[in-house]
Amino acid sequence: MYRRTLTATAVALACTLLPPAAEAQQRTRLTVYTALENEQLAPFKRAAEAAVPSIEIAWVRDSTGIMTARLIAERENPRADMVWGLSVFSLLQMEAQNMLEPYTPQGAEALRPNFRSDRSPMTWTGMDAFVSAICFNTVVAQQRNLPRPSTWADLLNPVYRGHVVMPNPASSGTGFLSVAGWLGAQGNDAAWTYMTGLHQNIQVYTHSGSAPCNNAARGEYGLGISFDMRAVTLRNQGAPIEIIVPTDGVGFDLEATAILRGSRNMEAAKRLADFAVSRPAMELYGRYYALVALPGVQPSVQNYPAEFEQRLVEQNFRDVALRRDAILREWASRFDSKSAPRN
Repeated sequence: MYRRTLTATAVALACTLLPPAAEAQQRTRLTVYTALENEQLAPFKRAAEAAVPSIEIAWVRDSTGIMTARLIAERENPRADMVWGLSVFSLLQMEAQNMLEPYTPQGAEALRPNFRSDRSPMTWTGMDAFVSAICFNTVVAQQRNLPRPSTWADLLNPVYRGHVVMPNPASSGTGFLSVAGWLGAQGNDAAWTYMTGLHQNIQVYTHSGSAPCNNAARGEYGLGISFDMRAVTLRNQGAPIEIIVPTDGVGFDLEATAILRGSRNMEAAKRLADFAVSRPAMELYGRYYALVALPGVQPSVQNYPAEFEQRLVEQNFRDVALRRDAILREWASRFDSKSAPRN
């Protein structure tokens, strides 16, 4: 009797200890490719796994250009289940190659029309918008007598020669949205003429969209062409930078989500796609960006330039996406000589 009671007690104790492991075994591991900023990975993973306890996110992260090239290279044998946090230019390029699984997440119809796929079922859904911006180090500017620019055209001033750093658009989504913005605002010929002039003042093209603002924040350069979220984050951390949204129009991009055609974990991927368009997810995006896909969600990010939305250029995302390779080939043939060495 004693032995039977002891055995029952041991079994009961084992059952109380096993559920976490058993539960972990039952979770579906999703391989999620992303270009989100590194500091966003942990909170995004935590929020998604809390909302969808049946999944476990395994991130694969790199810059936009590298991530896009990898996804396209793997299209015959996809290794990713999903993309969560990649440029809509990249996703539209993948859509044209039939790489995205058609699926309309629950609630996606409520997103802003230009923040979601126009197909039915949808092939991608937007998260937030980010814009090209100038990170202007006020301390360096004072030391080196650099005037504050207010337009992109101002950056052609010879006084900035060697003081400007910008992302390579082939590696960085931020670099590409800047180029796409100039093409959209100025027209093809004028934009390439502008970039030729700007090239004279560029010290180096980095392979990260965050790097130019990080460089400027550390005082390595006076000006970094980067994107709004990185600029705001560094400013809020105390960096001596001013965030300049040029008055002559800025390019912008959407971060977006999509399921890869051929995912081995389709149902789990759909549950994550549902979460990615939900109000809690949008509130999470709003901690970093001032314009999110779901109307009515008030972003909580601090010290964001109030006037940015009025300065967005008209942009046809699909047209630009389909011309992306040609744009990058032209850019590389003209300007790649100043690109930083690749790691």
